[in-house]
Amino acid sequence: MSFWKKKTLEDFSAQREDSKMIRTLSTVDLTFLGIGGIIGAGVFVLTGIGAARYAGPGIVLSFIAAGLLCMLVGLAYAELASLIPAAGSAYAYTFASLGEGMAFLCGWSLIIGYIVTASAVAVGFSAYFSGMMASLGMEIPKALTTTMPEGGIINLPAVVITLLLGLILAHGTKESARLNMILILITLCAIVAFVAVTSPHVNMANLDPYLPFGAGGIMAGAAVVFFSFMGFDTVATSAEECKTPEKSLPIGIVLSILVCMCLYAAVAFVLTATVNYTDLDRADPVAYCLRLIGFTGLANFVTVGILAGMITTLIVYIFGQARVFFAMSRDGFLPTSLCKIHTDYGTPYVITLIGSLAIALIAGCVPMLYIVELANTGVLTAFLVVFVGLIALRRSQPDLPRTFHFPMLYVLAPIGILVCIYLIYALSIVTNVTFLVLMILGLVFYNAYATKHRCWEKKE
Repeated sequence: MSFWKKKTLEDFSAQREDSKMIRTLSTVDLTFLGIGGIIGAGVFVLTGIGAARYAGPGIVLSFIAAGLLCMLVGLAYAELASLIPAAGSAYAYTFASLGEGMAFLCGWSLIIGYIVTASAVAVGFSAYFSGMMASLGMEIPKALTTTMPEGGIINLPAVVITLLLGLILAHGTKESARLNMILILITLCAIVAFVAVTSPHVNMANLDPYLPFGAGGIMAGAAVVFFSFMGFDTVATSAEECKTPEKSLPIGIVLSILVCMCLYAAVAFVLTATVNYTDLDRADPVAYCLRLIGFTGLANFVTVGILAGMITTLIVYIFGQARVFFAMSRDGFLPTSLCKIHTDYGTPYVITLIGSLAIALIAGCVPMLYIVELANTGVLTAFLVVFVGLIALRRSQPDLPRTFHFPMLYVLAPIGILVCIYLIYALSIVTNVTFLVLMILGLVFYNAYATKHRCWEKKE
């Protein structure tokens, strides 16, 4: 019976009051946190792969489609976050709306999504870093930048950057947010420089055919680039470290998605109009484009901005997975030793470091495309559950004190559910079967461990 047992708002309030996390984040911090988590993930890594393999120049429409879906999810998050300002985002929301078992599976999906997505970004960081070093005459051996399935040994730059950022995040939230803001400003300068310099070289002939893979390629591309927008979820996971979560969370979520969707569309258009989509099947398409049109020096400058953007994304994803782990551990679904808060730094340092190690291992040993698709399945599943949970909570408890209301709930939420299902279907069978196996393992773990160690009711 515990599978369907729900948390009340009083349960969440009690946990928030008992939390030893330091509340330092403002609305501006949260907005930059969301932008940082979104801007470095797909625009620099997946624009080329998505265009070459799935959508052609129509990748612009893929980014817009994925962004609009995330805007719907963001509005759902905004209502739920204003009600439940607790760490864990979708995990916490599902606990209040659908019950303990569904919350566990949603949290399990989120953890898969966070860890795998962070690994993909780390691989992208390695590709750009290696390309920049090679252009400066300091080429890193291929054996140390590619995985064994790709003919190398380990992707060392991806491993090193992940572990380094894990140590920084374990040290403190406010310090990480300050570093994040500085790096985002550098990234935005790089994006503006890329668009400004590349625009005069646009050749509209490269946009013909615009949809070489057909109209279906738009949604196939959206399914692949979808994880680019996942960073806004981290805004919700930081609820217990916000000064005023009821006000700041909805603003930070919606604003970060809107800004990044516009930036993604602009970069994707300029890139595919400058370089034929068939030549963009690579992990560093933006730098490749600049070198191709003769701006090698600028390519290195922009690469520095790109690297800054990827670092911010890694910071946000490592931050987010640690908060989901923390919320599940605090409830007893994972070993409670994982949710220890550092007495000086006020961070869940144990799980931050363990999660960073897991991300580093995947980034160092697994090829990029396998990572990306699995990340999307996990995140789409969690978002689908959020839509269902929002409808259930609105029907079962319509009088709760909501400071934000999802508009046209019974029209837009079902649309969101159907789009999530379609995008999951659009991914490869191997990816979905792998995810299904991982979910079955999660259900086995829930029944074998979580139900016997659950402790959240003691906090009532």
